[in-house]
Amino acid sequence: MKFVCMAVIAAVFVYQLILNLVDLKSADRPIPEGVKDIYDPQTYRKWRCYKRDQVLADLMFSAAETAVTLLLLGLNVYAEIAAAVGDHVCWAALGTPGLYLAVDTVLGTARAYVNTMVIEEKYGFNKTGLPLFVKDRIKSLLLSVLLIGGLLTLFIRLHLLLGSAILPVFAALLMAILLTVMVLYPFFSKISNKFEPLEEGELKAKLTALMTSHGYTVKSIEVMKASERTTRSNGYFAGAGKTKTIVLYDNLLGAMDADEIVAVFAHEMGHGLHRDTLKLQGLNLLNVILVVLSMMLLVNGGPLYAAFGFEGINYGFAFLLLTYLVMPFVGIVMGLIVNACSRRAEYRADGQAVAEGYGTALIGALKTLAREDLADLAPARLLVLLTYSHPPLADRIRQIENKLQARSGKT
Repeated sequence: MKFVCMAVIAAVFVYQLILNLVDLKSADRPIPEGVKDIYDPQTYRKWRCYKRDQVLADLMFSAAETAVTLLLLGLNVYAEIAAAVGDHVCWAALGTPGLYLAVDTVLGTARAYVNTMVIEEKYGFNKTGLPLFVKDRIKSLLLSVLLIGGLLTLFIRLHLLLGSAILPVFAALLMAILLTVMVLYPFFSKISNKFEPLEEGELKAKLTALMTSHGYTVKSIEVMKASERTTRSNGYFAGAGKTKTIVLYDNLLGAMDADEIVAVFAHEMGHGLHRDTLKLQGLNLLNVILVVLSMMLLVNGGPLYAAFGFEGINYGFAFLLLTYLVMPFVGIVMGLIVNACSRRAEYRADGQAVAEGYGTALIGALKTLAREDLADLAPARLLVLLTYSHPPLADRIRQIENKLQARSGKT
């Protein structure tokens, strides 16, 4: 039983290794004609180096994380921790995720440091100083402790109280938590970032007109000081229903003209008009149900715990098995479905920007974003199928141009 579990973990690593190697080979693929103007030869060489450094770092840390995981499982370290903590069901359960969090914090911080403070710094993306990096990591750790500890304690209490009837109750609670986090995202964002109102002018007038023309109420338009952390550009809507707050990264204002920025939000409005977020929440519900069902099966798998040195069922170790064994496979299968739906939604939202008269501006905006982010312009089709939530840029531009031609033919 132990061998099978460890073989599965190793198989997941091999799967990720193959994806990383395919990703690395994408740098050798020819750039499609429609996006050749994004990179000059010097920038393209920079992109290839950036891609190589990203993938190699990911491989290195994935290998280290897998090796540590197999070592801890193979030596029954989690069982030793649980026994040392005590017999109380909650404390014994929380001891194993505690070790998991400690290891994940060390390796995760090292990974984040290399990605942010080394690679992103090397290629000019990083604006995060060391004090801010440390502050962000501490916040992330505290959030993980509260989230994992709180959810696991809640699951234990409900399972002891309800038994197998916990499935619909806990699934509903998880969805409620996810929706609450989504609604409160603007609040959490303001804890870590500075905001100021967008000044009056052409951009504010066009964004307001775009939204109100479809029955939306613009609560405010705010500029987030993202340049304190990164050179990357972005923007998003916040708020539920027809009342929205528009958030622009300050980097976005310097990278695009007014029409290009409005085009980006015409695209985002397309997601709202087609209820794409709501549809994806339905898939998230299925994902949550599968995870909770798997947890139910794990807490009833007595012989499995004995194979790893436990004297009986340990809820915390069930959580770890869920993380190591179940969630990667659920993620792969559900990822295929969610990403396919997401890619179709992106095409549809691009069509909304075209319908609003911002198709050409959207092409310009997408090229700017790709240039600023050193995006992969020719990803392997296998990689797109398995991991991409957005279509490749060349495909998006081709679809936008076809829609523009169809509209010009009608007029």
